[in-house]
Amino acid sequence: MAIEDQSVNRKEIQEFSHLELIAKQVVEGFITGLHKSPFHGFSVEFLEHRIYNTGESTKHIDWKLFGRTDKLFTKRFEEETNLRCQLVIDTSASMFYPELKQASLEKQNKISFSVYAAASLAFLLKKQRDAVGLSLFSDKVEVHTQAKSSSIQQKLIFRELERLLDEIKNPPKKTTSAYKALHEIAENISKRSLVVIFSDMMDEIGREDELFSALQHLKHNKHEVVLFHVVDKSKEIDFNFENRPYIFVDVESGEKVKVHANEVKDHYIKSMAEYKSMLKLRCGQYKIDYVEADINHGFNQILMPYLIKRERMQ
Repeated sequence: MAIEDQSVNRKEIQEFSHLELIAKQVVEGFITGLHKSPFHGFSVEFLEHRIYNTGESTKHIDWKLFGRTDKLFTKRFEEETNLRCQLVIDTSASMFYPELKQASLEKQNKISFSVYAAASLAFLLKKQRDAVGLSLFSDKVEVHTQAKSSSIQQKLIFRELERLLDEIKNPPKKTTSAYKALHEIAENISKRSLVVIFSDMMDEIGREDELFSALQHLKHNKHEVVLFHVVDKSKEIDFNFENRPYIFVDVESGEKVKVHANEVKDHYIKSMAEYKSMLKLRCGQYKIDYVEADINHGFNQILMPYLIKRERMQ
């Protein structure tokens, strides 16, 4: 996809990967809109340094910056981070709905939406000198990196996210076991963090107690949790299909069901509404932030709840 952004120059193309450029574009567009909105008071000004305080060690003073500004600043390092964030993405087969030939901002499926959203959060976290880690899971934890704020860490995260986008061409047939994976992730996050989960929750219908036991595990370990329930709302919630027969395929099990759309629509909508209501209620009981994320409605629905949550945690 070509990015029509005059601020993206040759140096940036060399410095950033394709996904990083997209994340940069998304974040900068969001911040521009934020400054024009009633929320302009949020902390979105990014500092590379902090002012030197008299009496501190001079070890980390940026003398080059002093030469240009005649002011003393010290460099900020990982241990000075304000926030640790673990980005967690469900990579099971159902997340690759609807089928796509390739990823783009113009047309999304659930996995590409989650990848772009996570990449945007990673870019924003890095800009704010926060530490970020990444966990990917299906029926097991596939990737888990501890939260760090280094440039190397960001490159590692973007490489893993780009690998997920590459899988869109040939989606893997992986089942989900979110509750097992989340228990393992909870055990492996070493310090108190904001845990941001992207999942369609499709495997958890009928396993709600197991799922919320895992989410409670995260809360018990003192983590804050935001659950982005990633959906194609038009199809998966509102069941907007033409009035004709369809063959619906379970992408994880391969099971096929032939039905007439209108014969099952009312029952399906009612069942999904009840399930979503249950998720919201139980997330509220466990003090977990629940956000429905429609893949057709852009990334502000991700960045704004994150920013609000971050402000509340300060």
